[in-house]
Amino acid sequence: MSYVAKNSTQKPGLEEQAQPKIHRIRITLTSRNVKNLEKVSADLIQRAKDKQLKVKGPVRLPTKVLRITTRKSPCGNGSETFDKFEMRIHKRLIDLHSPSEIVKQITSITIESGVEVEVTIA
Repeated sequence: MSYVAKNSTQKPGLEEQAQPKIHRIRITLTSRNVKNLEKVSADLIQRAKDKQLKVKGPVRLPTKVLRITTRKSPCGNGSETFDKFEMRIHKRLIDLHSPSEIVKQITSITIESGVEVEVTIA
């Protein structure tokens, strides 16, 4: 009769320590004003680095340019002159690897006016 030894990595009587689950969090910042957008993204990254989190970003996405061309003349008569208007929309992506509780602390900064923040947890 042979005995098979059990390979146990844990000592008996010790339970696993409850560690919070690490999530991949993507923060998307959108704004028409680049200065406000850069300020908010720098604040978010600084707070995340203070808490020793893994940070990737800010990734600068291509700027969307929305253009509208209209006639200057209200009645349609006269020389053909046009007004051209455009609005530029800037986007930044920041990826974090952290528990979801810490993200609430990081994103509790004062956000500049005109900056939209979208948080996705994966």
